[in-house]
This record gives sequence, C-alpha cells and structure tokens, in this order.
Amino acid sequence: MSDTPKKLEGYTKWGGEEPFEDYVGPFYMKLDPEGGKHVSALVVDEHHLNGGGFLHGGLLMTFADYALFVIAHSELDEHYGVTVSCQTDFLKGTDPRGKVLLAHGEVTRNTRSLIFVRGEIIIEDEPENKLATFTGIIKRVAPKS
Repeated sequence: MSDTPKKLEGYTKWGGEEPFEDYVGPFYMKLDPEGGKHVSALVVDEHHLNGGGFLHGGLLMTFADYALFVIAHSELDEHYGVTVSCQTDFLKGTDPRGKVLLAHGEVTRNTRSLIFVRGEIIIEDEPENKLATFTGIIKRVAPKS
C-alpha cells in the first residue's frame, strides 16, 4: 500500500531513506520520462506553518533544496550530490493548508562537477500565487554504486 496522498497520485518519494525530508515534508516528485520538467510536490499541513499561521520560511527553503535535486535529476548521471548554494526569495506569505505546493524549474548550466538550477514554488491550481523563487548549485561528489 502506498503512503502517497491521494492528491499526489502519480508522484513518488525520492527512493531510499530520506529521514529529514520525510519528517519535514514529506516531499514527493514526478519525473518526466522524456527528461524534461521534473516536479516536486508537498501537501501543506498544520505542522508546515509558523506561529502566525503562515507557511514557514524554513519549510520553503527546505522544499527548494529538495527541488534542486529533483530538477537536476537527469543531469546527476547516477552521482550523489551536495548543495553548494541555495538562495530562496520569498514573494508572498499565505496559509495554504490542505493545498498542494509545486516546485519546478530548469538546469541553467551543467559542468563536469557543478549543476546550476533555478526554479519557483507555486500553489497548484493557482500558478499566479508564486510563493518563492530559488537558485542553487549542486556539486557531484561520488558515483552511486
């Protein structure tokens, strides 16, 4: 039996154990089989909010970091990677409890050791409600065995 929320049918977890991301999120992803636009998703719950009842900035930053790797999934070429840099710009405060957040973007540069990514976080079905933008750099560190 899958533990993927019904709202995220067609999405999957990263694979393997991701203790921190599962605890904070959990986060999900959908890979484009054509190697195009990979998407990250999260169903917002009470524990994702701050004391003021708005989506917590730390959650958005963590979700952006997760999304870097989903967006760059094809370019990682079966390598492990680490985040070198992740810049998140907050655009709007909101309480999207029960809604789905999506993160998508693109690889802007891919070198032998570094992958440069940019993306945005939106509320599904409300793409005009862009909550944050992000950029980041991933460093390939070791091949997966």
